[in-house]
Amino acid sequence: MSFKVASKIKSFGGLIYKIEHESAVLGGLTSKLNLFVPGGGGEGGLVPVLYYLGGLTCTGDNGLEKGNILGSASSHGIAVVFPDTSPRGAGAPGEDDGYDFGTGAGFYVDATTEGFAKHYNMETYVTEELPKLLNDRFKLDPERTSIFGHSMGGHGALTLYLRHRDLYRSVSAFAPICNPMQCPWGQKALKGYFGESSKETWGDHDAVELIRKGVNEKSEVHGLVDSGTGDDFYKQGQLLPENLIEAIKEQGLESQIQVRLQDDYDHSYPSIIASFAPEHVAFHAKYLT
Repeated sequence: MSFKVASKIKSFGGLIYKIEHESAVLGGLTSKLNLFVPGGGGEGGLVPVLYYLGGLTCTGDNGLEKGNILGSASSHGIAVVFPDTSPRGAGAPGEDDGYDFGTGAGFYVDATTEGFAKHYNMETYVTEELPKLLNDRFKLDPERTSIFGHSMGGHGALTLYLRHRDLYRSVSAFAPICNPMQCPWGQKALKGYFGESSKETWGDHDAVELIRKGVNEKSEVHGLVDSGTGDDFYKQGQLLPENLIEAIKEQGLESQIQVRLQDDYDHSYPSIIASFAPEHVAFHAKYLT
């Protein structure tokens, strides 16, 4: 499998690695990502790591360049991985017809529908292939890994954390799609990637439904969610944080997952992400460092 560091950039005393590699789980396609590694190394030579999952239409560059994440990550000695949001150039039917499905909109699931199953395997890419690719090369600590994301990536962070409790110590999200089974974005993606006939499996990729099934068997969960009331997508019913709050209360998890509705903040990077990213990194640092 080909692997190339295309360039390195000094930042906050550490290095940003611009990486390209051939992905087996994405059907042999080339994937691009960014990795920030802070200076100074980590405990036992290993560095704790955060995965940042981007939203609809984004690449691995958006969070890196606009998220206000690196300074806080550097100060806490945490590496950050910024993967792409979907495979690129898969040739799947209709993958470039809209912004909310297909290219740039992989929803961090492993698709099962014809035309998508070969390449659209973002869940396995993030949870298995990328850690195997990066951990040894860059001395990232598999035992001290957490995950966060924005919008579609917030959905991805929440669901991957809840589905893979053994992989991540904590989770946070900015304006996530909390209940995809109940919103237009999510319904379109779940139908496209799993099919209408497999609707009984959709809840396995919905944070609200996963919490309602029970998540506390192994250990406490550690979560933080910020969503803005000035967000047009919140007003349109795409995000549904109230449904997440209700599910958390039903399961008695209020002390373990905090959901905050931030007055007047919107969906953009300068607003909900950059404003609260340092606090989110500090939140993860409590469990990683």
